[in-house]
Amino acid sequence: MRRIVVLLLLFACVGLVLPLGGAQPGARTLLTFGFLILAAHTTGALAASVRLPRVVGYLGAGVLFGPSVLDVVTTDSASALAPVSSLAIALIAFLAGAELRWAEVRERGRAISRILCVELSLSFVLLAGLLFATRRWIPFLQGESAVAAIGFCVLFAAVAVVHSPAVTMALLTETRARGPVARTTLGVVLVSDVVVILLFSAALAVARALVPPSGADAAALTLGGVVWELAGAVLVGAVLGAAIAAYLRFVRRELVLFVVLIAFFGVEIARLVHVEALLMLLVAGFVTENVSRPVDGAEIRHAVERSGGPVFTVFFALAGAGLALSDVAAVWPIVLPLVLVRAFAIWAGTAVGARWAGVPRETARHVWMGLVSQAGVAIGLAAVIAEVYPSRGAALRALFLATLAVNQLVGPILFRLALVRSGEVGADVPESAAPETAHAAG
Repeated sequence: MRRIVVLLLLFACVGLVLPLGGAQPGARTLLTFGFLILAAHTTGALAASVRLPRVVGYLGAGVLFGPSVLDVVTTDSASALAPVSSLAIALIAFLAGAELRWAEVRERGRAISRILCVELSLSFVLLAGLLFATRRWIPFLQGESAVAAIGFCVLFAAVAVVHSPAVTMALLTETRARGPVARTTLGVVLVSDVVVILLFSAALAVARALVPPSGADAAALTLGGVVWELAGAVLVGAVLGAAIAAYLRFVRRELVLFVVLIAFFGVEIARLVHVEALLMLLVAGFVTENVSRPVDGAEIRHAVERSGGPVFTVFFALAGAGLALSDVAAVWPIVLPLVLVRAFAIWAGTAVGARWAGVPRETARHVWMGLVSQAGVAIGLAAVIAEVYPSRGAALRALFLATLAVNQLVGPILFRLALVRSGEVGADVPESAAPETAHAAG
């Protein structure tokens, strides 16, 4: 009750103060930022009090105070706060890479690759097939030829299979879970981002061949450009990671400020050299962790968590504010089947892949629950489709964002439930399972 009263007081105060700074966009943006931190933190605490992940509370605050409901966080204010989202994604990417150790990658490599191979393939085929089978009831596919419909179904499926490193990292940071379920899920999610970027590039090429964009929409992604965007990200990220490791070894001062600078400059470097920013920062974090001394790696991770706390809170609140409830309502009849089919494909694909890799059954039965969430990269890929195909692509993007809205709210709940059921929340669970290691050795 006390937290609900705090929320009501915050809403009342911001309602009184906002009109005073209405003529000054900068003041309104700053006030919105401060309000989001307090409101999202309060709703996060409310969610935690009923044993829900805090990130669900952050998302809920964004929906409640966003343009779809109370409109405290206006569309203009959310756009002005876009750099906060960019900073959060950069910090999440670096922290995700810093959570991976080479020894662990070698140990879990077979499990991660086989789970991901089966799960992504099954999700892609079932989602594309469902969309094609129901095309006569989907407005932007009605009247399209079978060939054109295949192109758009392939594009949608290439985006819809994406997972969410942001949500995964937020839940692992909140719960401090580090057991086999947590580590296997994290590995699958991180590797999937690289695979999905490649898959999306191929799907976009197929769609352009089947449904050529018109006029100015035909800005193409060349094969060389895609190769450099990915290979260059690995190269630049490795160099950046080595430089960070050197700083930790010889300077090792003001680490909280240092990681913020890493995120800002990392995004800018990626823009200047035309490489994939998330992959670059992920590689930088991975190299930093594996080149540095253990004590230095632990300190840089702790610094990222300290500096990123308020930023992560606002990031998820802004993600919630960006969910248009009207779009969800308009396409609801097809959204629910898409969500259910994707969840089934993740469950079945993970089960088959884990069995193929010899993952212990107790671990395998929980990993799929950490793969449902979507955010971050998926939204960016959907925006690319809307740019290439402004009319039909925009409608496809709306359908995807409506699907994402459901997955974004349900996914964190499922993942936390998986961590609780596996006993990895609040328990000293070893990061590797003996049966897994024994099987790999055999």
